[in-house]
Amino acid sequence: MSESLTWPEFTKVDMRVGTILEVHDFPEARKPAYQLHIDFGKELGIKKTSAQITKRYKKDDLLGRQIVAVVNFPKKQIANFMSECLILGAVEGEDVILLQPGMGVPNGLRIS
Repeated sequence: MSESLTWPEFTKVDMRVGTILEVHDFPEARKPAYQLHIDFGKELGIKKTSAQITKRYKKDDLLGRQIVAVVNFPKKQIANFMSECLILGAVEGEDVILLQPGMGVPNGLRIS
């Protein structure tokens, strides 16, 4: 079990719903991954990230899919690509199942 968080610590994590607009192969990544462009609505705009989700998802399956991501991590350089958010998923070994809302919601909606 992980270390417990306080409520104020948890509220610092800014998780939002976004829609995947673009998916590109990422051959420069050490492990198989995609580059994603995600629309988080008017307030946050479009953010980029990479994701090691090629085992379960094809590029066409991801387009238009809503996901949940942490949007307030510092940017991170991954090979020749700057990641601006972290998509969330349930992880079992190298298999990742993306978290997503059960129905369509506005992009940028905050998770709490």
